[in-house]
This record gives sequence, structure tokens and C-alpha cells, in this order.
Amino acid sequence: MNFLNRITSIFITLWGVATVVFFLFSVLPGDPARMMLGQNENQEELQLIQQKYGFDQPIFIQYINYLNDLSPISAHPLQHDFNGLSTQQYTYISLLNIGERSVVLKWPYLRESYHRSGIKVSQVIGNTLPNTAILAIAALLIAISFGLLFGILSAIYANSTFDRVIQLVSTLGMSLPSFFSAILVAWIFGFLLHQYTSLDMTGSLYALDDMGESYRIVWKNLILPAFVLGIRPLAVVSQLMRNALLDEWNRGYVKTARAKGLSTATIIWKHMLKNALNPVITALSGWFASMLAGAVFVEYIFGWNGIGKEIVNALNFLDIPVLMGSVLTVSFLFIIINQVVDLLYAYLDPKVQLNK
Repeated sequence: MNFLNRITSIFITLWGVATVVFFLFSVLPGDPARMMLGQNENQEELQLIQQKYGFDQPIFIQYINYLNDLSPISAHPLQHDFNGLSTQQYTYISLLNIGERSVVLKWPYLRESYHRSGIKVSQVIGNTLPNTAILAIAALLIAISFGLLFGILSAIYANSTFDRVIQLVSTLGMSLPSFFSAILVAWIFGFLLHQYTSLDMTGSLYALDDMGESYRIVWKNLILPAFVLGIRPLAVVSQLMRNALLDEWNRGYVKTARAKGLSTATIIWKHMLKNALNPVITALSGWFASMLAGAVFVEYIFGWNGIGKEIVNALNFLDIPVLMGSVLTVSFLFIIINQVVDLLYAYLDPKVQLNK
């Protein structure tokens, strides 16, 4: 029952996000049909584009069509879908026929890019999302490893000069906006100190080789954007770990362990760390959305070819399907991660009971 409740909650949330995203981007200024035609615009071609993409239909019909494309189980006329496009635009399994309509099973269809004719949104996201995932994972590893280390050391040396310095740095890290940190770090380490760091101000994970014939992985381009993206969660993890360990230090089981003569390192590692991780894990799940939002600025400033940079490019060209598909993909990942964090939180703290 708990599993069904979670699945239902996920679908309801995704439906709400899809609805908000659709109506939000439907009121954007500009005419996508005119932008697709550019200088070759004429009335006949404009009408064909509007009919092809359903721009000439009422907004509610467009909304129903969009949900139909997103749904894994959707209904289409036997020959054409609601927008007059052949269902061959995606792979599907026909389940049953009802009258003149066919109910099919398929992957959610995010439609095609307006700016790049014939390129599916799923292909655009598939090319950019792995780069963003690598960047986010690297930033999380930096935040978790250094945040836990600084938090533990701050708790051990509480109220010392070292602790005060860490608290000051953490406060600055939480207060700096991502776009400002990105510009500052790129300028200092990629420009002023370039001869010492060998790091570039901009660059993505893949770059053309010297012959311009193939792409190669340039791992050094990951350092600066991952560091910038990890600054704020690092500061949060450090603060939370310090406070959680100090709270645990006065509990009965810690006093018992100290009375047995166990070292501070042993007490923290074997007894306190698991309990102290609960607020850290909760905070990291909440900060995931902030990291993805920050990735838009970080990727664009550093020239990192991820989904954040793709969102900015889509805004510039009014590429609505790419915008909507990217936002829905990020929302889906955020929902799934929250569900995983709930399960992990219950594992770390047996007192927490998931809803049954």
C-alpha cells in the first residue's frame, strides 16, 4: 500500500508540474512559428507550421495534446495523433483499438525542438543531461567529503580559532550567489592564476583534439564548475555536521563510551556519525533543487554543455519544447531523489516510520 501511495504521489506531482510548466510557457511573448521560419516567413508556410505543431488550436486542446504525448499510455487516431503527426515519430506498442483510436504504450514523448528542425527533445536532453549529472555528482562529492571533514574537525575543536574560521568561511559560502561565485572563481583561477593552475575560464567535458577530428575528455574543465556548484552545500553540510555532533556529544551513550576509555575518533566514527548524518542527508536532498538551479548559471558562465546551458539557449531561441522537457526532466529527478532520501533517512533513523 505504501508503494502504491508513493507511485500515485509521484504521478500527481508530475501532472501538477506539467500543468504549471505548460501554461507558464504558453504565455511567453513571441511567436514560435515565426521564429522557426525566420526571414523566410510567408503566410502559407506560417499556417502550415501552426497546423503542424497545433498552434492554431485552442489552448485547452493544446494542453490535452501535451498530456497525451507525455503519458506512457496514450490514445491516438489509428492513422494520426491529435496534432496531425504520424505516430511513427516515436516507438510504441499498440495495446488495443477503441473505435477509430488506438491505445498505445510508449515512453513519454517530449516532442521536437523548434530551433533544430527534426531533432527530438529527448535527444537534446540525452546529450546534455549526462554532463550535468557528472557535474552535480562531482559537486556533491566535494560538498560531502570536505563538508563532513570540516564539520567533524569544527566539533572536535569547538570554539577554537580553527572553528571560528570554518564558521566564517561557511557563512560566506552560503551567502554568495552561484553566478557571482562562478564569475569570481573563473576570473581568479582561470585567468589571473592560469599559468599556475593550467585551468581555463570556460570549457566543457568534451573538446576537439588538436587535429579537430574527434572529441576527447578534458577532466580539468570539471574542477572549477564543480567547486563553485559545491560551495554552498559544502557550507551547509559543515554547519549541520558540527551542530549535530555537538548535540550528540552530551547524550548518554557517548558518555558511556567515553567512560569505557574509547578514543574520540572511535566514538565519532562508530557511534555518533550515523545519528549525526540524518540532518545532513535531509539538507542535501533539499539543496539538490538549488544545485540544479545554480547549475544553469554555472554551466552558462563556464561554457559547460549541460542541461542548464541548454535551458538558457532554449530561452534565447524561444524553443518551448526544450524548455518544457528540461524542466520536467529536472522535476522528475528531484521527485525521485526525494523518495530515495526518505527511504535512506528511515534506514539511518529506525525511529522514523514511513507512511504505510
